[in-house]
Amino acid sequence: QVQLEESGGGLVQAGGSLRLSCAASGRTSSREVMAWFRQAPGQEREFVAVVTWSGLKYYSESVKGRFTISRDNGKNTVYLQMNSLKPEDTAAYFCAADGGGSASLFVSRRYDYWGQGTQVTVSS
Repeated sequence: QVQLEESGGGLVQAGGSLRLSCAASGRTSSREVMAWFRQAPGQEREFVAVVTWSGLKYYSESVKGRFTISRDNGKNTVYLQMNSLKPEDTAAYFCAADGGGSASLFVSRRYDYWGQGTQVTVSS
């Protein structure tokens, strides 16, 4: 089992920045794929960013160029640096870790472990 705990959410004005952290504990492995998803009220959970065990990174089109995902395997922690935030970025942000499945990296069913989420609110 892997436990994930997010932190770093909050209220920020449009154009501002936040950094989210996701600390993993339990049966962690630096080979796990780690991702961030987000979910706004009344909407489906959507892919934001992913980092593979080899360090490859992919982003959704809506955040590309503004968000940066990174990982510190020594600390079992994944980060999401969010810059130039927009009101449409408002959502609960969830960290996820995969268990070696075969689904696409960009869909939620790929991931077996989820954090409880951290709220990001961007005011206009």
